[in-house]
Amino acid sequence: MYILFDIGGTKMRVACANASNTCGEPRIEMTPKNFEEGVALLAHMAKEAGGGETVEGVIGGIAGIVDSDGVLTKSPNLPDWSGKPLKKALSEALGAPVTIENDAAMVGLGEAVYGAGRGFSIVAYLTVSTGVGGARIVEGMIDEHAQGFEPGHAIIDPDNSLCPTCDGNELEDYVSGTSVEKRFGKKPHEITDSAVWDELAKFLAYGVHNTIAYWSPDVVVIGGSMMREVGISVEGVEKHLKEIFSITSSIPAIRKAELGDVGGIYGALAYLQSKK
Repeated sequence: MYILFDIGGTKMRVACANASNTCGEPRIEMTPKNFEEGVALLAHMAKEAGGGETVEGVIGGIAGIVDSDGVLTKSPNLPDWSGKPLKKALSEALGAPVTIENDAAMVGLGEAVYGAGRGFSIVAYLTVSTGVGGARIVEGMIDEHAQGFEPGHAIIDPDNSLCPTCDGNELEDYVSGTSVEKRFGKKPHEITDSAVWDELAKFLAYGVHNTIAYWSPDVVVIGGSMMREVGISVEGVEKHLKEIFSITSSIPAIRKAELGDVGGIYGALAYLQSKK
């Protein structure tokens, strides 16, 4: 039996799985801000999900950058977890080997294998939420990388001429939930002005354009809390992208993510299946 997990800045999800499928519904809890409390809670959730069976392996993603030793080197939303030996702590708590990836990469893998990117060889996944993240998935595998994928830090406006009120010049500073709330003084879902959402779709289209330029995908899948019914529309992004795209005669397919809050769990399952 295997344990699959997804540790976000707000919530953590845990499920069990065999080599081919998940076992029941994922367990969901608020993510503790304290590292030790978080590890203890995840271990408790894992033991509950597993029903006392022997754990053969633990696979999942976390919001942040993880080094080769399984240490979370950077996580803006989980500062107390940064610099802590997460892989070692989970392995000791559950008595099994642990594999950890960035959460956006795991969700991207889930979307590539089970979601909106299935059937495509090269999938570019972008998540627009509290921040902006993503990953490149090739033939059902997270692509090789030296220091992770950080598409949200792509510079789209060096001198802030596109958005003088934006706090920075990176894609994340223009379209993330954090930046939008800071700029407009209200939660994104409270914004009802369609012109605002169209402008955000245009900003995101610049980021998608650059992602296509350097990742050359067959499809771009976009997910995250900023892409909901009240939010940035994928259709709006595609419309603006067509206006600016001139690299080739046509753009890749643009799809909205399908797996919602369980994308990371399905990504961990896909990772397990690829290794099995």
